Amino acid sequence: PYGGPVPPGGWHQAPPAAGGRPQGELASWGSRAGAYAIDSLVLLVPAIILFVLLVGGAVGLTGTDDEDVAVGAAFVAFFGWLLLVGLIWLFYAPPLMSRKGERNGQTWGKQLVGIRAVRDSGEPWRFGSAALREVVLKNLAVGIASSIIPIIPWFLNFFWPLWDDQNRALHDMAASSHVVRA
Repeated sequence: PYGGPVPPGGWHQAPPAAGGRPQGELASWGSRAGAYAIDSLVLLVPAIILFVLLVGGAVGLTGTDDEDVAVGAAFVAFFGWLLLVGLIWLFYAPPLMSRKGERNGQTWGKQLVGIRAVRDSGEPWRFGSAALREVVLKNLAVGIASSIIPIIPWFLNFFWPLWDDQNRALHDMAASSHVVRA
């Protein structure tokens, strides 16, 4: 009288536990660092080209021999460069991580070393969730904190998996994610 049979596991299944261990072997710190190095190298070439163009162009466009003006122009260009690097990362990591199928959760660096980021909820990465993890938490938040307390937040985030029992970096915890062997 009330419909079909009860699905396996019952009607009211609990969602996956937040912060629980994901399915699969956790990725080592070395493989995570290797993936980050590869991703950084992929972005380094366009970033260096942009840096040379922006800073060189800004200093050249001042049209003055005044050193203070040139330094100020270089300073402004440097922060413009940081913004552009963030945009490059935005158009690199989230689209790759939000691919469908077996490549979901992988940048080219993660793909080459055989790891992937997985969400604690078990849901696949979408552009928004990947952008939150890769751009906002991993780069923007750590970058802002590093500008207040130079480089220490970046080092903490980078090395945190070495002493975390689930091999998670700070941005993994904030994004409710793990990195596992693919």
